[in-house]
Amino acid sequence: MVPLDKVAEGEVERLLDAAFGPDRHGRTAYRIRAGMAWLPQLSFALLDDDGRLIGTLQSWPVALTQEDGSQSPLVMVGPVAVHPDAQGTGHGRALMDAVVAAARAQRSDPLMMIGDPEYYGRFWGFSADATSGWDAPGPFEPRRLLALSVDGRAIGGAGMLGPRVVVAA
Repeated sequence: MVPLDKVAEGEVERLLDAAFGPDRHGRTAYRIRAGMAWLPQLSFALLDDDGRLIGTLQSWPVALTQEDGSQSPLVMVGPVAVHPDAQGTGHGRALMDAVVAAARAQRSDPLMMIGDPEYYGRFWGFSADATSGWDAPGPFEPRRLLALSVDGRAIGGAGMLGPRVVVAA
């Protein structure tokens, strides 16, 4: 496992195309993080023994924006991508283990993702328990909108998920 910023962007895009298809850019997750750069300290790559990229996980600075315009910062996890010929071998799970451990060590903002609650809940504790008031800029299944506090901070609230706005001081 290496930091994702050690891998050429073109390699990452080719892997994402192989894992999810070139039409992936229209998905709701892409709308939530639109215009944001991924977080190097919470994004990882897996290389095989020959140095070929076989897995990536990107994390993004997003926020829940309440009706009054205030934001609750979150870190969006995903996509978790494994090359089709390396799937089913535990690589995706290793990438998730790495991001959750790093987020806990850094006491990052709460993690959120769109994913399978049975899988991500069982292994890492993600759940939709606190996300019922959340909305997204595109279609989504509410049960798949998941969150995880990595430092005990409460998660919840109501609002729209989207890019994190940084206010200049």
